[in-house]
Amino acid sequence: MLIGEVARRSGVSARMLRHYESLGLVRPSGRTGSGYREYSGEDIRRIFHVESLRSLGLPLREIGRVLDEPGFTPSALVDDLILRTRERIAAENELLTRLCRIDAAEPADWEDVLRSVALLQALGSKSADARQRAALSSADEVPAPVEALVEAVLCETEPNVAGALRWALARSGDDGTVLLAEGLGSPVAAVRERAVRSLAEMPGEEAAARLRDALAHSDAVVRRHAALALGTRGAAGAAPTLIDMVVEGRNGTDAADALSTLASDPATADRIATGLVDRLTDDSTEAPARLRLTQALADIPGATASRALVRLSCEGDRAVALTATYLLRLRGAR
Repeated sequence: MLIGEVARRSGVSARMLRHYESLGLVRPSGRTGSGYREYSGEDIRRIFHVESLRSLGLPLREIGRVLDEPGFTPSALVDDLILRTRERIAAENELLTRLCRIDAAEPADWEDVLRSVALLQALGSKSADARQRAALSSADEVPAPVEALVEAVLCETEPNVAGALRWALARSGDDGTVLLAEGLGSPVAAVRERAVRSLAEMPGEEAAARLRDALAHSDAVVRRHAALALGTRGAAGAAPTLIDMVVEGRNGTDAADALSTLASDPATADRIATGLVDRLTDDSTEAPARLRLTQALADIPGATASRALVRLSCEGDRAVALTATYLLRLRGAR
């Protein structure tokens, strides 16, 4: 069969068939008396084999090796092609994400595009100093896409860089709040903690609402960070979690300070004092926790807290009794 007929039947152009021949992939078995290429049935089968492997993404220069190698194993080839394809898709997705972020920045000209590219590259730099500079500059010089800032802060392990990224996010508005809230659902504990710490520094009611939802999170670390943040915002609903933190001794001093802030409202102060007393009278509360609870009553105003301290000053636990007595004297001095 001559080259033109082969091209017509196979769908492979004559030019490509000549290219295959130049690479040694498919050589016509014979020539006519006029010197035209003549393909045998076996040659045509090989053309279809080449096209099949090419459709899987295998480079032409490797196809010959695959077809001619006696020990060739299809499974190894397919596994390799799957890996290459996944890598290519990942690279394309990364490029698409970068383009979408540049587009979201609404560049006015090519200078803006180049600055955005430089900023995104700096945020992904291996240098902590470069990442920190990029975070700090993103608030004023080149506004960074919120998605890029959220991705960066959820991955950042350097405390100083993470702080700069949280600061930049807080200045970017509410757009990052939803994305950070999604980070709370990550299967990675460190990512969940970074997400809640970033939410804690986000201003506005939307962030506060997300933090209130986080009080019911299954991750205790997320609950604690949310409670501390809400305590400083005056959200009384954080009090039960803060009291738990005092009992557990996890950020207990910070939790007591947050309770003190909440207690500026008289009604809330009584509820906090009652909550502390309830834990003090719980038989399962151990001595170290009872001492921390007594200390937490120090800055809780009102009659409920005072009465509790009077009772505690007569406790059999000497450390608790002495602490309560000391706190009563301080309250009297005030």
